[in-house]
Amino acid sequence: MRIDNVAELFGSAHQLASLGEPRQAAALYRDWLERHPADPLGHAVYFNYGVLLSGLDDLPGAATAFAEAIRRNAAFIPPFINLGVVYERLGAVEPAVAHWAHAAASLAAVTGDALAYKTTALKHIARVLESQQRHAEAEAHLRQIIEIAPTMRDVVQHWISLRQRQCAWPLLEPVGPLDRTALLRGMAPLSFVTYADDPLMALALSAAYAQAETGVPAEFRSDADFADRRAAAPGRRLRIGYLSSDLRSHAIGHLTADMYRLHDRSRFEVFIYYCGIPQEDAVKARIRDSAEHWTDITPLDDDAALALMLADGIDILVDINGHTRGARTKLLSRRPAPVIVNWLGYAGTMGTPYHHYILADDTIIPPGSEAWYSEAVLRLPCYQPNDRHRQVAATPTRVSLGLPEDAVVFCCFNGAQKITPFVFERWMRVLQGVPGSVLWLLKSSDAVDVKLRERAAAAGIDPARLVFAPMAGNADHVARYAAADLFLDTAPYGAHTTASDALWMGAPVLTLPGRGFASRVCASLVRAAGVPELVCATPEDYVAQAIALGNDVVLLRAYRERLLALRETSVLFDTEAFVRAIEAQFEAMWAAFRDGMLPRPDLTNLDTCLDLGLAEDHDARELFTVPDYEAVWRARLARRDGFQKLPPDARLWSAA
Repeated sequence: MRIDNVAELFGSAHQLASLGEPRQAAALYRDWLERHPADPLGHAVYFNYGVLLSGLDDLPGAATAFAEAIRRNAAFIPPFINLGVVYERLGAVEPAVAHWAHAAASLAAVTGDALAYKTTALKHIARVLESQQRHAEAEAHLRQIIEIAPTMRDVVQHWISLRQRQCAWPLLEPVGPLDRTALLRGMAPLSFVTYADDPLMALALSAAYAQAETGVPAEFRSDADFADRRAAAPGRRLRIGYLSSDLRSHAIGHLTADMYRLHDRSRFEVFIYYCGIPQEDAVKARIRDSAEHWTDITPLDDDAALALMLADGIDILVDINGHTRGARTKLLSRRPAPVIVNWLGYAGTMGTPYHHYILADDTIIPPGSEAWYSEAVLRLPCYQPNDRHRQVAATPTRVSLGLPEDAVVFCCFNGAQKITPFVFERWMRVLQGVPGSVLWLLKSSDAVDVKLRERAAAAGIDPARLVFAPMAGNADHVARYAAADLFLDTAPYGAHTTASDALWMGAPVLTLPGRGFASRVCASLVRAAGVPELVCATPEDYVAQAIALGNDVVLLRAYRERLLALRETSVLFDTEAFVRAIEAQFEAMWAAFRDGMLPRPDLTNLDTCLDLGLAEDHDARELFTVPDYEAVWRARLARRDGFQKLPPDARLWSAA
């Protein structure tokens, strides 16, 4: 095909690529460039050629094409960005960052395209710096984006999350034109429940986030579209789908690895839909091999994934991502199954009109707090499954772990993002009350280690009493708990998988639950493990119990022996009983759907609640320590009502 016009060339190449013929499109560009070596638009042709070669994984060829585009027109910014991506894929990180930095620094004109190029380059730089644990530098590049483009929600949310992982306090520091309330309004739900225990605000924020992320899809299915399912033959196996990006060597994968094989195949047909990273590992292989049906939908767009699930006839689809990375929420918004369940992946309510149920237990969602959840609440004996067949390495010595032999070792292997200034202050009081003890934390980065040691010194604690454990493979990581005397939980987002790991190894866990889901999971696990007295009532109780236990090594040893003796019989580690319980809830859900009683999430007045919740400065106080949480919201509603009459059905704080 002989083409002389550049516009015609672009159109023909695009058509070939869209028809699944990218190699032919690349050949078309290559032929044109050979015949037009001096065309003034050659830089744009080389750029498009490089994009095609990148997609074909011809990275050296793509790098050559982008470099030629730059040589021909150094003012043309896109090839700098794309060449940086190619260098990154080739493992040459420093040249990648250099090209992105050049792109970000070269844009003087304030145009839509210029801003888009600049923000794209800065995002790439921040992403790579973050992967290298250079968090402060990554944060600075995200800050630049916010200052020039404050409406980019994903950047604002990432910036806040990055500050959490650096223990940057106060968290909501004004940036560019965004003050504290603007940042709070734009937080991702996961960041918020890590930041504050305010369950009504968490619901309102989740609803706003879901609306902004998915809105109302152009095409979706309603109850009427599934009417034929109600007439399904009695005794037909229920088709259960599990959807997750984390069924691999990840906390979720480790928790659920043993449960799928235990489903009763005479009553349930189980489909697993994986939507995560492509890398293989032992956990992923184990889950895949134990499942009746496994499908990797990562390469599928939402249309194809929806068609697949509908063809599979899924009755109940369990979302094991929620508001976390890798979620396929836009797919869920189109309702690929009659019943959709929120469970395990996200510790809180989804705030969507299409998640019908949330699975919890009596500790996590106590009776009377259901109105803080958009989903109908169904309860299990303990909401978290576990794996009795987990692999644990040989027990290491304290010396090999960098720990003192004879000191009391307090431990917390929660991520640094869960450490708040309130939590850290309590930990310093505990160390003051137990002379010679050490606090063993999971290493985040050198910069965070230095920051926390400086804060310890400011509190009068020898910085050397903070010991940081490097990241390790799961089997080695879990084995380390044998060296700890007492696990000190964080608040408001407590230990989940980390608590189960500690309890399995006999390390007692002291926890302080709040009101919301994320703050109460650890209390559920501690009670299910058989040591409910380690659930504290107040911050003062938490500190006092930690000090008392730290000064009583005999009692700590007794707790370890008790936990190890109970782990084969406790509710927490009874995977078979867990599966029977979740199956019973699946049957209850299906009976409700069959009888026309499927619950519809109530999202009434959550926009008003979001506005009112912005008044709270969670950096200034821990709201869960306020005795009358309902009174706080009553006062806010009454004040707003005095200004503008609220609807008579304005949502309050408890179920009507």
